[in-house]
Amino acid sequence: MQRITSPAVARVARAFVRVGGPDAADYLQRMVSNDVEALAVGDACYALLLTAKARVIAPLRIVRRAPDDFLLSTEPELGERVRAELVRMRFAAKVEIEPEEHQAWVVLGGDEVLDKRPAGDEVGEEELERWRIESGIPRWGREIDESILPAEAGLDETHISFSKGCYPGQEPIARQRYRGKVNRRLRVLDVEGEAMPSDELLFEGKTVGRITSAASGVALGYVRVEVPDEAQLALGAKTGFARLR
Repeated sequence: MQRITSPAVARVARAFVRVGGPDAADYLQRMVSNDVEALAVGDACYALLLTAKARVIAPLRIVRRAPDDFLLSTEPELGERVRAELVRMRFAAKVEIEPEEHQAWVVLGGDEVLDKRPAGDEVGEEELERWRIESGIPRWGREIDESILPAEAGLDETHISFSKGCYPGQEPIARQRYRGKVNRRLRVLDVEGEAMPSDELLFEGKTVGRITSAASGVALGYVRVEVPDEAQLALGAKTGFARLR
């Protein structure tokens, strides 16, 4: 397979939830991990909806369409979970929370575009998946689930503000960043041989990680932080190896 070397676009499946009304900005600011109140109209940010113990309920992309109107997008299987969680927690907040329907496109190396196909050559699911893996972008059900700490997946660098006010999960998130450390991190690996999700990664005969996503010649996986970057990792009992990028 040829690697993508020029701008390209791909259709992606997404679920959408609108949060609007007089208290929309304040309510989302109290519910998600990034600073949505700082968004100008038309701007977007990534965020997380978390449990009180900082477990991921859903990764989000949030667009501020008007001062009191926000559009949240997430993985298709998480849309109803996001809507239900926000409805459950709104109490007296004056907000409307409802699903919307949109078409979504992603510009490889760029941003998500709604309802109007952007310019560029369209690529299929296989090419999109390879680009995602090479870019180190985690995906729900592969690299992200309720067992993964946001910092392990690198989401603390892209989805979290450490200067905003309180939200569910803030205390363990801050404690992890300032007082603790993670034992493993999501890494991109170059692969010689055939790698599959759930394959163990071994270093000097010890299991030090696992593959979560794979394409031809490249993979994503969680690897213990003490493994040196120049290490050659065995792919379980298979013939082949992987190296950290």
